Amino acid sequence: MAALTPVGAVVPESASSASRIPAMQVAATPVPAMQVVDARIGVHGSITRFVLDLSRPASFRLFTLADPYRVVIDLPQAVWSPRSSLANSRTGLVGRVRHGQFKPGTTRVVLDCNGPVAVNEAFLMAPINGRGHRLVVDLVATSPQRFLAAHGEGRAARVVDAVPVKASPPAPAAASPAVPMVVASGAGSSPRFAPPPLKPRQRVVVIDSGHGGVDPGAIGVSGTYEKHVTLAMARGLRDHLRRTGRYKVLLTRERDVFIRLRDRIAFARAAGAELFISLHADAMKKRTVRGASVYTLSERASDAEAAALAERENKVDLIAGVDLSDESPEVTNILIDLAQRETMNESAKVASLLVSQLRQETRMLPNSHRFAGFAVLKAPDIPSVLVEAGFLSNRTDERRLKDAAHRRRLISAIGRAIDAYFVRVEEARRN
Repeated sequence: MAALTPVGAVVPESASSASRIPAMQVAATPVPAMQVVDARIGVHGSITRFVLDLSRPASFRLFTLADPYRVVIDLPQAVWSPRSSLANSRTGLVGRVRHGQFKPGTTRVVLDCNGPVAVNEAFLMAPINGRGHRLVVDLVATSPQRFLAAHGEGRAARVVDAVPVKASPPAPAAASPAVPMVVASGAGSSPRFAPPPLKPRQRVVVIDSGHGGVDPGAIGVSGTYEKHVTLAMARGLRDHLRRTGRYKVLLTRERDVFIRLRDRIAFARAAGAELFISLHADAMKKRTVRGASVYTLSERASDAEAAALAERENKVDLIAGVDLSDESPEVTNILIDLAQRETMNESAKVASLLVSQLRQETRMLPNSHRFAGFAVLKAPDIPSVLVEAGFLSNRTDERRLKDAAHRRRLISAIGRAIDAYFVRVEEARRN
């Protein structure tokens, strides 16, 4: 998203687009750009009213966002002319107003709100009594539960295309949680109300299949490559979760390619992941050891074995000759900053559920939930776990991990744990 400028600041026009216009078009009479002539906020009882004075009628789109609570208004690209600044003016439910070019042809206005709000009404007024076109947005306070129920949780946004012009300035409508959101466009359109609440949004899950490409990972006693086992499991888990209809599932790699650790984290964050699961299969010199385990991030490894495993995994980028000198602190810094504490707590909840479900399908190591400083688990804002599905260095585990039926049982167990985790998340937010 482009940087937003506080209200009162003028967004300069770009010269680059004009320089590309052919000479014949430059000579044509230009259409005057729409202007935002003024911007103001007022409080009318329980209603906070935000008004934009416009130089001409314009369609608009309006939606809300949470974490933090915001109301977003998209307009056709406009020249911003208001002299007064509302950037730091706390008025009613609005703490700050920002604006700027969101993309070519679109000006975005953002109302940073002091808490959860509902759009009681939004409309475009026709000129009257010497006043020009006005876009009016009425906000009322609401509860977090009502906000999430009406607009979807987390980053979900209700986006409604615009509707009608009002000919006279109405008094702010009485606040009512039952009043549907109305939005407005140019003259000639007829009123319509927002559609029924959207169905619950899909949760975003990113599945990371360990290793790949020039990095085979662990190699089994009969020559099985870890990278092939993890990719098969990742594809199976993706398909299993998608069939439920409750998840948007993405893989860090869809094929046998090498991907750096920090790029796996960056991919998950760019996708807006709400859960990150990294799939692996271990190997060690002692071939009698077998069983699955689940790891979460910690400043200190739970034991020497966990520390050694994390050290091996954190060095995999070296196999592909990657320069690690410019790695971000997110990947290389073992110390976990305070912002990660809540994420680590959530990761531990996921791990507990995974251990409980996997134990029903396969043998687990003692102390099945383990801790170590895995670089791939260091996204500061995404609950992340690493599943070691077994030991390829053990003939029994290797045979079972090569068996599609056994992988399906593991996938089913992981799927049940994911379902249980998000049920808990929903319940916690409703309380």
